[in-house]
Amino acid sequence: MPKPSKPYLQIPIVECGDPLVPIPLSTFARQTPHAYAALGAPYGQASPFWVRSQVLQALIEAQAHLQLTHPHWQLLIFDAYRPIAVQQFMVDYTFAQVLQARHLQMESLSDIEQQNIWDQVYQLWAAPSLDPQTPPPHSTGAAVDVTLWDAQAQQSIDMGSEIDELSARSHPSHFAYLAKDPHIEASARTAAQQANTHRHILHTAMTAADFQRHPGEWWHFCLGDQMWAWLQQQAHSTTEITARYGNIEP
Repeated sequence: MPKPSKPYLQIPIVECGDPLVPIPLSTFARQTPHAYAALGAPYGQASPFWVRSQVLQALIEAQAHLQLTHPHWQLLIFDAYRPIAVQQFMVDYTFAQVLQARHLQMESLSDIEQQNIWDQVYQLWAAPSLDPQTPPPHSTGAAVDVTLWDAQAQQSIDMGSEIDELSARSHPSHFAYLAKDPHIEASARTAAQQANTHRHILHTAMTAADFQRHPGEWWHFCLGDQMWAWLQQQAHSTTEITARYGNIEP
């Protein structure tokens, strides 16, 4: 099936050679067991808790900014580095999950029906491209999926939806609109406002360290890859910006 061409993939990459490094467990909270590894995703000798060294420094800076206003909160690292084989595994897994949720069989779908499902999958997942000019963001070591963790209460902060949820609730502004909807109950508006506030806190901390947020995912932040450069360029339309991170294999 044809894969979507996302606008950030037109950004040129000038690889800087910054190495992959482990995200220290002592500094951040993390998702354990790792969600994709638990499904059997083929990491080999790689770790989902690796990032480029400059990205790690930015994560440290983002958490320090977060703790200026919320001293007991941490960034929880859900996912970071993905080999392209893992990206392929998760794309295929998500497609199969959509089929299962809808009680569909692959062999009974028309080409158009298959394409409609792939379009939904690729709203959430980048194409697992082997082309060095169009790497999936996570395969560059420059993208992280993060949420908030209350280290004092030992619990995650309510963000309104789960990471990787294939629904409208994943959009960063979803609860901002819902909080203003006069047609829903006051308690639902209050919950929506809380989720929106938490998303804003996360966004503020990450962007203070120069990260950019994925336009359609509240949890996905990047620094130095094609998506980051493209988003930077949207904000500064007169400036030509290149990506400094391409695909990297351990």
